[in-house]
Amino acid sequence: MSKLEKAALGEPAPVAPSGADDAFLSVRDLRIHFDTFDGLVKSVDGVSFDLRRGQTLGIVGESGSGKSVTSLGIMGLHRSSTNAKVSGEVWLDGEELIGADPDDVRRLRGRKMAMIFQDPLSAMHPFYSVGQQIIEAYRVHHDVSKKVAKQRAVEMLDRVGIPEPAKRVDGFPHEFSGGMRQRAMIAMSLVNNPELLIADEPTTALDVTVQAQILDLIRDLQKEFGSAVIMITHDLGVVAEMADELLVMYAGRPVERGPAESVFSEPRHPYTWGLLGSMPRLDREDTDRLIPIQGSPPSLINVPDGCPFNPRCPYADIPKDNVTRTVRPELTEVGGQHWAACHMTQEQRERIWTEEIAPKL
Repeated sequence: MSKLEKAALGEPAPVAPSGADDAFLSVRDLRIHFDTFDGLVKSVDGVSFDLRRGQTLGIVGESGSGKSVTSLGIMGLHRSSTNAKVSGEVWLDGEELIGADPDDVRRLRGRKMAMIFQDPLSAMHPFYSVGQQIIEAYRVHHDVSKKVAKQRAVEMLDRVGIPEPAKRVDGFPHEFSGGMRQRAMIAMSLVNNPELLIADEPTTALDVTVQAQILDLIRDLQKEFGSAVIMITHDLGVVAEMADELLVMYAGRPVERGPAESVFSEPRHPYTWGLLGSMPRLDREDTDRLIPIQGSPPSLINVPDGCPFNPRCPYADIPKDNVTRTVRPELTEVGGQHWAACHMTQEQRERIWTEEIAPKL
């Protein structure tokens, strides 16, 4: 049902969440569950954050933590799935998307918000040239001729650093290298100058040199267009370079959130400690070993009771009364806009970080 139809029926208009007046994107208690033969998969189970224009949010976590499902939920790409249950609120520039008419969301997609998918080879159609796909993405939102749209496609391919764009615009995705395909995907995502750009693992499977070029490209284009950017990755090195804010996810839920500098310098959740300990660093000796997180991520059908990280947490027995295994911790503020979901007291976490964890990193 569209907004006009709801208004005609006398339904009250949705009200943006308080405290998010200056946010371009506000996500509140987003939940995305899937009905399967094996049970209910709680892929995203209560995610909230705000993102301002020109700001970059990094979302990190292991595979299966809910990062990509969150991004697809923001884009409204789960709504056509018959087994998906989506709830919560997603506010984009003052407009609520979860309860909006699907056609309204579709008109926003590509123009106001766009996504760089993880695998450009599978995300791009193999039977159409790269130029045709960029032209289509442009003409959906602009009433222009194919000639004008093709000029725009060539311009965007040139802007993202593809050589001989006037020639490569007629090439097919399989004729592009991995790095070039990723650049073409970025060109397609940015052809309508979106105000929100979601980059899902944009540097996966690319060599280090190309990774750096892609990140520099996203940063430069963000400065040019003033876009809000969500960077989804399991690579903490990427978010350390790009992100202003950091959201750490585990088992479909946020476990830590705050300014990137604060989360890196004073992390307050054992899972974040584990991610930092397993990240290679150039300032370490070659003989220093990485510190892996013991165990495996839980099934999202049978998430452990209490803190979902408790089966893998070496500090699960510190809180009294077995609370770690019976009560799910909520995000609580641990310092200036820095939040963590852990049953240990702030003093206990500060002591463990200072005496045990930080010296090893």
